[in-house]
Amino acid sequence: MTDTGEQVRAAGTATEERAKSSGPDWQPLQPQTLVDHAIEAIIAGAAAGLILPGDRIVEVDLARKLGVSRVPVREALRLLESQGVVVSEPYKGIKLRPVTNERVSDLIEARIALEASAVARAVAAGRNRGAHLDELRAAVAEMELMAARGSAYGVAVADTAFHRALCRLGGNSVTFDLWETLAPQCTIIFGLATFGKPMAGVVEEHVDLLAAFEAGDIAVITRTLDEHITVMNHAMDYETIVAQRRRERDMP
Repeated sequence: MTDTGEQVRAAGTATEERAKSSGPDWQPLQPQTLVDHAIEAIIAGAAAGLILPGDRIVEVDLARKLGVSRVPVREALRLLESQGVVVSEPYKGIKLRPVTNERVSDLIEARIALEASAVARAVAAGRNRGAHLDELRAAVAEMELMAARGSAYGVAVADTAFHRALCRLGGNSVTFDLWETLAPQCTIIFGLATFGKPMAGVVEEHVDLLAAFEAGDIAVITRTLDEHITVMNHAMDYETIVAQRRRERDMP
């Protein structure tokens, strides 16, 4: 059976391999440092449920599993702490930030404020039609592909790409930058969500949101966005999902 280190590395490089083999819609990859790879691998492992919220992350063990020195892992963890992905506690070390239902609710409130503002600006500027939708369509297509493969991390990355593109179309750099600070945490939560509902359902929600956005009726867009972000997430018990995943993962 593949060990955890190999699974984390595989999850962390999946997006890179897909981008290399995809068509001309994808932008060329930028060179990545070992720190970048370590960050991606940690988020990939968390989104795929290999590392679970509340798990302790031991620097030397993670470096060994990823096949790198402790230096890039240490820097990756420092950056992830600044993004709220991991937390450092005195005498307890570094842990993946716990995901509680209250924490998810707080993230939902912030996301709704940012994304509702972005879609309203995008529609007002006419950026909800034609080529403006290419990035959103590509994200949905990727999400559908990853769902067919049963890849929690793949679905989570595509989900993040969709909402990143939506915020970018708003044209407000401050709103976009604020959303980006939440993106790593969102990717992890998107991945965990796939353990609580069918991946096909996640894809369908984004298909509906894209259709509403293209139609341009602000009232319908707002309602669909709220259904997707607020209602669907509040219907899920993330604490139970994490506990169940931990039991499954730790079974002998």
